[in-house]
Amino acid sequence: MRDARPPAACEQIFLRTVAPFRPLVSASVSSIASLALGRADIDHAPSRGAHLLRHSAATSMLRAGATLDVIGTVLRHRSVDTTAHYAKVDVDMLLRVAQPWPGCASC
Repeated sequence: MRDARPPAACEQIFLRTVAPFRPLVSASVSSIASLALGRADIDHAPSRGAHLLRHSAATSMLRAGATLDVIGTVLRHRSVDTTAHYAKVDVDMLLRVAQPWPGCASC
């Protein structure tokens, strides 16, 4: 990163690749993601913009064992409720940790 990143007076990691070197805005990231999906012939992605990258990062962290609190901190969510919808992504993982309903057969 130190060698590849152009010198800039800002702390953001991802910058435009042409001058002026300023942070990417969400619309730029969404455009990049959408173009990449198009080049890869992916037609049925759940999202075509920056949200897809956030969702993919959250899913990967969840599968690696990160807690919802950690994921929410990385994604800068204000509430764990905002992050909680990522918990439904990996049904197989949820089946392994789900507790049986009292008085019912196990999952």
